[in-house]
Amino acid sequence: MLDQKPSSLAARPSHAPPDHPALPPRRIGVLLANLGTPDGYDYWSMRRYLNEFLSDKRVIDYPAWKWQPLLQTVILTKRPFSSGANYKLIWDEERGESPLLTITRNQTEALRDALAARFGDAVTVDFCMRYGKPSTAEKVAEMVAAGCDRILFFPLYPQYAGATTATANDQFFRALMAERWQPAARTVPAYFDHPLYVEALARSVETAYAALPVRPQKLVTSYHGMPVRYHLSGDPYQCQCQKTTRLLRERLGWEKDAVDVTFQSVFGPEEWLKPYTVEHVAVLARQGIRNIAVMAPAFSADCIETLEEINGEIRHAFEEAGGETFTYIPCLNDEAAHIAALEAIVAENLAGWVA
Repeated sequence: MLDQKPSSLAARPSHAPPDHPALPPRRIGVLLANLGTPDGYDYWSMRRYLNEFLSDKRVIDYPAWKWQPLLQTVILTKRPFSSGANYKLIWDEERGESPLLTITRNQTEALRDALAARFGDAVTVDFCMRYGKPSTAEKVAEMVAAGCDRILFFPLYPQYAGATTATANDQFFRALMAERWQPAARTVPAYFDHPLYVEALARSVETAYAALPVRPQKLVTSYHGMPVRYHLSGDPYQCQCQKTTRLLRERLGWEKDAVDVTFQSVFGPEEWLKPYTVEHVAVLARQGIRNIAVMAPAFSADCIETLEEINGEIRHAFEEAGGETFTYIPCLNDEAAHIAALEAIVAENLAGWVA
């Protein structure tokens, strides 16, 4: 949430006539964006969330006449039950929310403190979700009402993909269209090769390995998948994933065969980027590699794809194939090195707006 109420600070400009509306002080907004989360794991909450997500043309680009009947009559009849069961496994019952929402809020608060120490009260920080709540439109409207005449929009996706970064930006631009007095706007580009991001990843690996009684024989970097067709159409995601892993390996000082790149979360009948994580870890186990670690560099915060898919389904596939020790290395979340990286990226993209 914004740290100050616009109504308490708004005032009529000193040189303006008496009937001029009160205006809040000029400010700069930094709006973080993540994928989103359902309001609950019950059928209707899951259906609303999945309908919004799977109706996004950036995510599923089939013609509406072909896709929507299948989505509405088949997929959204069954999938809310299975997805809801998976969310229930990771749901924070005390808070009444998913870990992604909790972690994104914590990241926002930590970044807000860091930027306040750096820039004072000139910059305000908040977060939104592409799907679900808090919505992008809601948060843009709040920032404009609070006096933000410049907004830096920051999709929390290190690697660019049309189905993640681009659709988040799309929603931001749609929100700007609703504003009578539009703020100036910037979007943060992909930061897959930013030195501080790579450093944060490397530290997370070193910290995890230092606590293990047996060193993993292989590190698997598992990225969210995408259809091969998207890659062949020009999406740079796969190349950026490969570079992130290469830079991580080089920073760790490891040999090339010590780290593998894989892709998870396959959906639908198309061929997706390979190798598939769930299959690859089973192959490793059958090859005699009994101890592995898995991390997910494409996710800025732990979520259903990491806490349930990696640490559940993928772990199970490895152990069923004969694997012995499976270590999941958590996402960067609100670790200090990650917040320092985000702070640096924001500062670089605010150049010219703040001293």
